[in-house]
Amino acid sequence: MFSGTRWRIALPYMALILLTMTGLLIYLSDLVRDSHMERLETQLTSEAQLVGEVLRPHLAQGTPPAIIDTLAHTYANLLSARVTIIGIDGVVLGDSHAERFDMDNHLYRPEVQQALSSGRGSSTRFSQTMGEEMMYVAAPVLQNGETIAVARVALPLRQIEADVARFRRTMTAATLAITLLALLLAVLVAESAARPIRELTRVAERLAEGDLSARLLPTTQDEFGTLARAFNQMADRLRGTIVTLTEERSRLAAVLENMADGTLITDEDGRVRLINPAAARLLKTNADAALGMSFAQVARDHRIIDVWHTCREERGERVQTTDLGRQGPFLQIIVTPLWDAESPTCLVILQDLTRIRRVETVRRDFISNISHELRTPLASLKALVDTLRDGAMDDPEAGARFLNRMETEVDAMTQMVRELLELSRIESGQVPFETAPTDMGDVLVPAVERLRPQSERAGLELTVAVDPDLPPAAADAERIQQVVTNLVHNAIKFTPPGGRVWVRGSIVRAPDARHAVLPPGEWLLLAVEDTGVGIPADDLPRIFERFYKADRARSGGGTGLGLAIAKHIVQAHHGHIWAVSVEGRGSTFYVALPAA
Repeated sequence: MFSGTRWRIALPYMALILLTMTGLLIYLSDLVRDSHMERLETQLTSEAQLVGEVLRPHLAQGTPPAIIDTLAHTYANLLSARVTIIGIDGVVLGDSHAERFDMDNHLYRPEVQQALSSGRGSSTRFSQTMGEEMMYVAAPVLQNGETIAVARVALPLRQIEADVARFRRTMTAATLAITLLALLLAVLVAESAARPIRELTRVAERLAEGDLSARLLPTTQDEFGTLARAFNQMADRLRGTIVTLTEERSRLAAVLENMADGTLITDEDGRVRLINPAAARLLKTNADAALGMSFAQVARDHRIIDVWHTCREERGERVQTTDLGRQGPFLQIIVTPLWDAESPTCLVILQDLTRIRRVETVRRDFISNISHELRTPLASLKALVDTLRDGAMDDPEAGARFLNRMETEVDAMTQMVRELLELSRIESGQVPFETAPTDMGDVLVPAVERLRPQSERAGLELTVAVDPDLPPAAADAERIQQVVTNLVHNAIKFTPPGGRVWVRGSIVRAPDARHAVLPPGEWLLLAVEDTGVGIPADDLPRIFERFYKADRARSGGGTGLGLAIAKHIVQAHHGHIWAVSVEGRGSTFYVALPAA
């Protein structure tokens, strides 16, 4: 209750006032009592001297003690005091309040001794005769310069004590009043001093809770006003610093959040203190759960852990590439030390080079495939030219046959170059697409009928079915017909005699469990299904790459560019193309186009 600043200021102030007033009360009480005692002693001295002067003739003439005793009673009544006449031998000659015969010798009473020795004596003590505290004053009675007796006057001190007690009560009441007033003033003064402190505390708590707009209002020009202004300046600088740090942290968080490279930071204990979504995705973990875990628990691959461990031991940057499994990503691991002597931390960067590696693989395959595709016709042309040069030109029939074969090989290379140029133009966006609402029946039926003679020669059953309620698609009819023709041609080419090829057109609404690749919406679905040899599972992800052919198709004709062209045409229509196949049981190619 009394632990606040207000009471810490008020209580010492009040205690000081209380101690001061108590000391003043004691001092003034003693002063008043001493003043009363001094005044009473002076009064009694005068009265003792007066009594002695009056009784001096009687004492000098040797008046009997009985008369002296009577005179003592008379003057005691006049003075309202006790009067005692004592001989120089200490014998009581008369007393107003006691029988002189019963009284002890008073020669050695202090006041008597002082009067005899110095001409005046006084003493304060408890009187057995009167039963109370008394003040005694004695004066010598002189006759011709000689002391013939001692006159003593005494009064009780109860009146003085009563006066002093009354004074003390008055002073005590005044002390209490002054103390209460001092307490009130102390509380008011302390409150005025504590109020700015409480306001400062309240504003500081608001700042601590995140309210950066909290400020103090300077109301005075004293130290508290200076403190308020300094506090506001500090709050302004703090707000600026926090805003700057928050913006930088937000930018850093945004960068880390959207980085394609995985980023981790480990502390001196090897625990993960920062991980971005890319790193969590590459390491197949949860970012929130990974925080605080050991790096080994998060990485879970000895090659990544070894690079990190080597960096910590040798305190140098380490770079290594590794393939995380057959189907896993191909990573470049960069571990950089960030530590000083006191804080050994590491920055781990995981760069996913899978796409670059795939592009490199496609490039190598492209060079290999185009070299393979060109080598055969070039070798054939070289052989035909050599044959003609060796004398076949002299035989008109053989020369014509060789020229026809040379023309066939040149046409094959020309077709390959044409398809390469077309694919390049489609990929670069240089081919204009004339998109319009297109009836899929007008696309599928002509493409199928054009290839029906080929299917009959191959001994296949070719069927086309289009949903009569199929809405039009937003498509370039000629380009989509090119895609369908390519797919049907491949189905016929890789289906043994006696098999079947189906071409269907329908509408689906995604999400659809059977076609999980499709985003939500309404799609026109074209399907080309065959009962052919199928595609191996390892080859299926790459069949839409240029020049890519499964081993079973190496002996077949074609450039290997048809599916790549089809894929880019479909993607240019904002559609999707994919294949489902089981080796030895046939394949199904799907083309999904958005409805018009």
